[in-house]
Amino acid sequence: MKDEKGNRPDQQINVELSEEVAEGVYSNLAMIAHSNSEFVIDFIRLMPGVPKAKVKSRIIVTPEHAKRLLAALKDNIEKYEEAFGKISQSTGAPQFPISFGTPGEA
Repeated sequence: MKDEKGNRPDQQINVELSEEVAEGVYSNLAMIAHSNSEFVIDFIRLMPGVPKAKVKSRIIVTPEHAKRLLAALKDNIEKYEEAFGKISQSTGAPQFPISFGTPGEA
């Protein structure tokens, strides 16, 4: 049996996750740009005392996939907040502890 797009609803995708990718990459800032055919999401790590932030990963997706990602994030945030409470949002730049690895500090 196939759906309206010709896909089998019971079809499963086998996803492989290497050890390196499974470790993940920490990011505390994302910047998003788009064209008529794609969305570009740059995941950035800001570090205290370092004037230059580095892009740690760039993901490029189609507009359709960007919309699916938005829906998936919304769904997961709702489930997280149901389990653990509301996520508070601060305004402004991230605040780091004074001794958080700033060069020249002990």
